[in-house]
Amino acid sequence: MSEAQRTAAGGATATPPSPSQAIDFLTLLQQLKAQKRTGWVKRGVAGPESIADHMYRMGLMAMLVQGTQYDYHRCIKLALVHDVAEAIVGDITPTCGVSDEEKFALEAGAVGRIKAMLGGAGCLPAEEIEALWHEYEQGQTDEARLVKDFDKLEMILQALEYETAQGKVLQEFFDSTAGKWRTDLGRSWAEEILRRRQAAQRQQQQQQQQQQQAASGAANLALNGNAR
Repeated sequence: MSEAQRTAAGGATATPPSPSQAIDFLTLLQQLKAQKRTGWVKRGVAGPESIADHMYRMGLMAMLVQGTQYDYHRCIKLALVHDVAEAIVGDITPTCGVSDEEKFALEAGAVGRIKAMLGGAGCLPAEEIEALWHEYEQGQTDEARLVKDFDKLEMILQALEYETAQGKVLQEFFDSTAGKWRTDLGRSWAEEILRRRQAAQRQQQQQQQQQQQAASGAANLALNGNAR
């Protein structure tokens, strides 16, 4: 028996979820694919990303820290698990009128239900999902702090993409993250995203000026033609 087959407490044999438990859990995760992120829905974004979309890109962000001081395997796991409770409670944002304490209680309860769904204590995947979720929420380990930065980074990168593609101004998403980076790596990525946003805004302003000049020129030509 390998170490992975034993629980931390008492060395008791740990079991995987049964086929029925595994498929129940995987079916529940479909909610993450179906539910759109609340912030984008409230801002009227067309075709907004799902919760699973957000988590997927965070997982790939975590792969990019190979060769740094961070345990990228753990970062990937944290990214995959950090919003798993939303499969049950939905995407609760600061605009939903739910206190931080109530949000934590709702999500912790959901994670407890997921653990029970997978077989409860003694099921290694169930215990790991619960432990990873709490590690992320507490934000005390280096990896949890970095993945919390990834959560914000993915949001502002997505905001930039919606601004560019749909002509929206989503300043509040950038304001909500300003000065809140927990790691140097997160801060450096944020600075790159902001540089790209500023470049896109300059390009948009130039295009608008060119369009205004073209429209003004066309109007003058029309006036001159009428004067004749």
